[in-house]
Amino acid sequence: MHIVRPPLLFKTFYSKAIWRKKNKENNIYLTFDDGPIPEITPWVLDCLQEHQVKATFFCVGDNVKKHPEIFQRILNEGHAVGNHSYNHLKGWEHTLEEYLENIETCQELTKTSLFRPPYGKMTYAQYSALHKKYDIIMWDVLTGDYNARISKEQCLKYCIDNTRHGSIIVFHDNIKAIANLQYSLPKAIAFLKNKGFNFQLF
Repeated sequence: MHIVRPPLLFKTFYSKAIWRKKNKENNIYLTFDDGPIPEITPWVLDCLQEHQVKATFFCVGDNVKKHPEIFQRILNEGHAVGNHSYNHLKGWEHTLEEYLENIETCQELTKTSLFRPPYGKMTYAQYSALHKKYDIIMWDVLTGDYNARISKEQCLKYCIDNTRHGSIIVFHDNIKAIANLQYSLPKAIAFLKNKGFNFQLF
């Protein structure tokens, strides 16, 4: 079963992370995880440019190193970037030292104050160390675009049905998400703009 919104217990465990930015201005926050890669990130940037929307890209350091021109395009077009570790690590499978070192390697490339843990998973020790240095950005709406068992129509529905003021929406610029993303992203942006939401950066 796909869980669009994180359970309260999960949010309590990482209580100083940012899960939603409540506001009176109908602001929402569009984010992308796992890129940049040539197969889909340029298409995402074209889509955002067409709809005049800014987003935050949580980048994997190894992809930044492999595709610096795409990373630079993200910056040149006024989007924000965040650290998503160098090798997309699951925090629970690595020691504190290994995890922090991997994130620092990514930080040398991204130079950002924002961090999102891959898979949303990190130990409490990792979290405690990281929140002293970064704004840890989690999510309010997980679209499920990466999941082959979720149809493109359902992916869109998850997004538009659950977005509210202050929502942090997660899509993915990775290969697994391409089909769902290309269908749902432009439709979701158009729908949410029509509903009066304003897309903001952190």
